[in-house]
Amino acid sequence: MKYLVTGAAGFIGSHITDRLLGLGHEVVGFDNFSTGQRPFLADAYRNPKFSMIEAELLDPSAITEAVIGCDAVIHFAANADIRGGLASPRKDLEQNTLATFNVLEAMRESGVKRILFSSTAAALGEPTEFPTPETCAIPDQTSLYGASKMACEGLISSYCEGFGFEGYVYRFVSILGPRYPHGHVYDFVKQLLADPNHLNIIGDGSPKKSYLHVHDCVNAVLHTGDTLRTANQASKRYQVYHLGAPEYCQVKDSASWICNAMSLQPELRFGTGARGWIGDNPFVYLNIEKILSTGWKPTFSIRESVEDTVAWLISNPWIFESRE
Repeated sequence: MKYLVTGAAGFIGSHITDRLLGLGHEVVGFDNFSTGQRPFLADAYRNPKFSMIEAELLDPSAITEAVIGCDAVIHFAANADIRGGLASPRKDLEQNTLATFNVLEAMRESGVKRILFSSTAAALGEPTEFPTPETCAIPDQTSLYGASKMACEGLISSYCEGFGFEGYVYRFVSILGPRYPHGHVYDFVKQLLADPNHLNIIGDGSPKKSYLHVHDCVNAVLHTGDTLRTANQASKRYQVYHLGAPEYCQVKDSASWICNAMSLQPELRFGTGARGWIGDNPFVYLNIEKILSTGWKPTFSIRESVEDTVAWLISNPWIFESRE
């Protein structure tokens, strides 16, 4: 197979790229390198079945040219800055929703009909059912990022119905592991490397979050969208999967694991309230029975995922300088 991977230089996208190449597929990477990291593609660049296009998804001609001859598109490029969404409201619309429309149109024009899309648990707003299933009612949106991703889901399902696409949507919890470039583990490790005696935590440490290791995430995506092709058995040729672990932890638990992994005992300085910013859901816990029914299961616990992330960040301090 020949895959187009958007966001190929990103955290999850680069792992997807490496896995596809390892399986013998040909991969065309597409990234504007606004947040993607060239070192993440070091192994891919050495593979003759990999090629890279540095361009913008807001350029319809660039994505149309890139998708020609591909069997499927793994669309993982996005602006994922929930915290900064209100400062630049147009960015989520452009980089997520309009970019996805351009991808779908390029696929339609080129006759490519299979798409695997990275959505987010944030698209669910703040649900009241836990663990939250794929069939939950969609409540009011609480972030521009989540709203833009839910709009993308609507576009993809519409193209499946209207143009016979085969679509897979994955609503992730926060993903951890090697190449992790942002989020609370990144922030905490960066703080502790600069000052091992104190750790400032936004909020009171009570939020409950589920996490998933990036290797388990990639396994789930390719298991359903590449190996099983489950959407072909669905009435609308469209499948939504919640991806996470069958557990959750509190932020204060994660902080403790990070300190232990770094052999530190800093003073923990908590803020107030259960939300660190607008759109920060204080409880994220997805029902993963649907993906488990396909034969996939996570291999890392949340604590193991946190510890593996800490080990990678400590071994790769360049990531902190690259994101200044």
